[in-house]
Amino acid sequence: MLSTTTCSLLATIFFVFIFPSEAQLSSTFYSSTCSNVSSIVRNAVQQALQSDSRIGASLTRLHFHDCFVNGCDGSILLDQGANITQSEKNAAPNVNSARGFDVVDNIKSSLESSCPGIVSCADILALAAESSVSLSGGPSWNVVLGRRDGLSANQAGANTSIPSPFESLSNITSKFSAVGLDTTDLVALSGAHTFGRAQCQFFSQRLFNFSGTGSPDPTLNSTYLATLQQNCPQNGNGATLNNLDPSTPDTFDNNYFTNLLINMGLLQTDQELFSTNGSSTVSIVNNFANNQTAFFEAFAQSMINMGNISPLTGTQGEIRTDCKKVNGS
Repeated sequence: MLSTTTCSLLATIFFVFIFPSEAQLSSTFYSSTCSNVSSIVRNAVQQALQSDSRIGASLTRLHFHDCFVNGCDGSILLDQGANITQSEKNAAPNVNSARGFDVVDNIKSSLESSCPGIVSCADILALAAESSVSLSGGPSWNVVLGRRDGLSANQAGANTSIPSPFESLSNITSKFSAVGLDTTDLVALSGAHTFGRAQCQFFSQRLFNFSGTGSPDPTLNSTYLATLQQNCPQNGNGATLNNLDPSTPDTFDNNYFTNLLINMGLLQTDQELFSTNGSSTVSIVNNFANNQTAFFEAFAQSMINMGNISPLTGTQGEIRTDCKKVNGS
C-alpha cells in the first residue's frame, strides 16, 4: 500500500505535468539576470516609431500571429533554411504583410550586448507589443515573461490557425476558442485595429461584388465606401495601404469601436463584430465604444491572456542568440 504522503506526492506530480502552470511566467522573470530588458525594448520601439508610424501596429501583429501558431514561441521569426523547411513568414497571413522583423533583430542585438543568452525572442515580441501600444496612447500592463523559443516553425498551422479577414464571425470565434480565448478577448484584441494599415487585397471583396451579389457589402457606410473604392479601384494595386482607423490612424484609442457603430469598420471581420444580428459581440462593441477605460482594461487583460498561450518554459526550447534561426543552424 502506498502511504498517504506518497499518494499526495504522485497526485501533485500528475497535476503539474498534465496541467502545467502558467505561474512559471512572471513579470519579474529577468529582474536578476537582465533588469533593464523592458527599457531596452521600449527605447528601441520608441526609436523605430520616429521613422515609421506603422511599426507599433506591425509589432503588435507579430506577437498575435506568433501566439496563434504553436503558442507564443517566437516561431514566426524563423527564416527558411537549415532545419526550417517552411517558414511561417511565407504563410498566407504573413507573406508580404508581416513586418517589423528588423526591429526585433535590433532589440535582440541590444539585449545580447547587455545580457547575452538570457532573453528569448518570444519575450521580445510580448514586450515590444506592450511598448507599441502604450507609446501610441494605449494602456500599459505588466508583461509576464519567461517564455523560451521554439525549435521549429509551422507554416501549415499559420495558414489554418491565424484568423483571416475574409472569415465569418463564427469561424473567427472558433479560432480564438481553440487557443483558450473567449468572446471578450476576441472583441478586445480586434481593437488593436485602432492603429496600423491594411492592404486593399484584404477587404476589396467588400467594395464591388460582395459574396457574389454584384453589389458592395451593405454594412459599409456609403461615404466610406466611396473613399475606399477610390483608394482601391477594381483591378487596382492590391498592396495599396489604407488606415484601419480613418479618424486617428496612429493613435491607440477606442475610435475603432465608434467607427463600427457607423459602419466604418475596414475589414469584413471588423464590421461583423457589430453588424452580426444577435451576436454577443454587439454589446461588447457598444461598451468599448462608450467607455475607453473599459476597452483599455479589457485589452490589457486579453493581451496577457494571449501571451499565456502554450508558452515553452523551464528547459523546453531554447534562448535563441539570433531570432531568425535556431541555435547551431
